[in-house]
Amino acid sequence: MRAFWATLGLLSLGLGIIGIAVPLLPTVPFILLAAFCFARSSERLHIWLLSHHRFGPVIEDWNRRGAISAKVKRISTVSILAVFSISLILGLRPLILGIQAVVLGCVAVFIWTRPNG
Repeated sequence: MRAFWATLGLLSLGLGIIGIAVPLLPTVPFILLAAFCFARSSERLHIWLLSHHRFGPVIEDWNRRGAISAKVKRISTVSILAVFSISLILGLRPLILGIQAVVLGCVAVFIWTRPNG
């Protein structure tokens, strides 16, 4: 099982790092998932991730208070609006747009109801 968690953690970390450069790929959820996986597989990787200058504070905020920083909330909202705008521009079917609007709306509500980190 440790190998499974380590593999999933490394994959999540990789996707999170890619998400730094790719605007529509979320970074923070993948980093949180990596921390979760590393806690179950590798103490060394878990400590490294928690002490990382960029990722550590985000994980710590989430673990302590379920908090998301205001900057991340704004970036997430812009990303959500960009994704939905692209869907509108592409002329997706109304059913798809409706499902997407509901899901993205729920994500936005979740993000904005978390405390500020």
